[in-house]
Amino acid sequence: MTGRFTVVGIGPGDPELMTIKAARLIAAADVVAYHAGVRKQSHARRIAADVIPAGAVEEELRYPVTTGTTNHPGGYVGAMADFYESCAVRLARHLDAGRDVVLLAEGDPLFYGSSMYLHDRFGEVYDTEVVPGVPAFAAATATISTPLVRQSDVLTVLPGTLPEPELARRLADTDAAIIMKLGRTFPAVRSALEQAGRLDGAWYVERASQPEERWLPVADVDPESVPYFSLVVVPGDTAHATSRVRLRHGLDEAVEVAPEPAAELLVVGLGPGPDGWLTPEVSAALAEVDHVVGYGPYVERVPQRLGLTRHASGNTVEVDRARIALDLARAGERVAVVSGGDAGVFGMAAAVFEAADDAAYADVSIRVLPGLSAVQAVAARAGAPIGGDFAVVSLSDRLKPWAVVERRLRAIAEADLVLAIYNPASRSRTSQVATAQEVLLEHRKPDTVVVVGRDVGRAEESLTVTTLAELDPASIDMKCLLIIGASGTRVSPAGVWTPRFVDA
Repeated sequence: MTGRFTVVGIGPGDPELMTIKAARLIAAADVVAYHAGVRKQSHARRIAADVIPAGAVEEELRYPVTTGTTNHPGGYVGAMADFYESCAVRLARHLDAGRDVVLLAEGDPLFYGSSMYLHDRFGEVYDTEVVPGVPAFAAATATISTPLVRQSDVLTVLPGTLPEPELARRLADTDAAIIMKLGRTFPAVRSALEQAGRLDGAWYVERASQPEERWLPVADVDPESVPYFSLVVVPGDTAHATSRVRLRHGLDEAVEVAPEPAAELLVVGLGPGPDGWLTPEVSAALAEVDHVVGYGPYVERVPQRLGLTRHASGNTVEVDRARIALDLARAGERVAVVSGGDAGVFGMAAAVFEAADDAAYADVSIRVLPGLSAVQAVAARAGAPIGGDFAVVSLSDRLKPWAVVERRLRAIAEADLVLAIYNPASRSRTSQVATAQEVLLEHRKPDTVVVVGRDVGRAEESLTVTTLAELDPASIDMKCLLIIGASGTRVSPAGVWTPRFVDA
């Protein structure tokens, strides 16, 4: 019979924070294993030293490397993979011999813990168990004696190894945060906190619950003094002004504020994807506003900075989103509504003007700043397919009946216009492309040129040139834009193009 493999969480450092269950299992183990840093004593063993039985076999699993620098041919990832595999081989010998193995894990085993990699390897082979432990961030929060989250506050746990812009964005979008994995990442973490407007009130805690424990405001920390065993706590109260009501119930008191003169509302197009396609005018505008409103993925493309508040929402609430922006502008806030591509081409501009038709927003002025549209981007990649007259249609029937879409497709086909098709398919709309293909073939030749652009401008970009008859509707998804050529559209070695001249 094989032995049992148990991963035991032993807490952040103070032996008294180890659970009764953890202490009992360690004391009964045949083999006690623990990780150790390069040229360092095992922190896990120090925590559990008083409960490790005298007769237990100890297995020290010493890391080969602690940073990304290594001579291993597979780099850091390869070195660590080989290390975990060798650890598994060592511990498997004990398990196969019928000995119970306890692996010590600092904090909680499944919270950024190395032990999970051995658990992954053993989970389907041996009888295994995981015993939870007090995570370091819980000890750190207790150290500063500040509530982390109240009521409906959202807590986000972030690794400090995230790219700085992404870290700043996520910090701005959450109520409370814990930032792990500091050390060399601390300068970027501090900068991200400042950009997100969360530096004030953020606490640095080092070696929580250990004898060497210390804590101080992040703004006062010397970056050269930050060890790996440290983290940052950003309490939810730093995102919401504390009041008697919030302190008691987690809510904000209503505060009477004198209305400000209405500000101008900007509606901007971010282009189809890459930063290089963002116009200087839009970039300058986004650097000045205090609020950005839009569909989540588009809001995420706006770099976080100090003083910027982001308002992200779903994909089918355009008018509601527009009202949020208009209300902010009416209150005197500087606001930009963002769209992908050009805001005026199946974007937020029309929704903003629709919402602004309400007399309540009569004093809000609206300015639309153009952006590079998706049809321009796909056409440029292909060559010059919209060099002549062309039309643009969305196949989405969410806001118009499909009968209207078909009638317009027929009219465009009969007029022999190049046709750009937006929103050709989605998870719930899978038949429209095939139907559109049939309608167009009633008036266009089977060899009519078709350009399919997918994710143009992004890393996954692809461009396919085919014909109307050979177009595979099943290959089209929501990331595609189609350009259906006119009778004169040609394919040459240089690319796809439509002549400027048309024969009578």
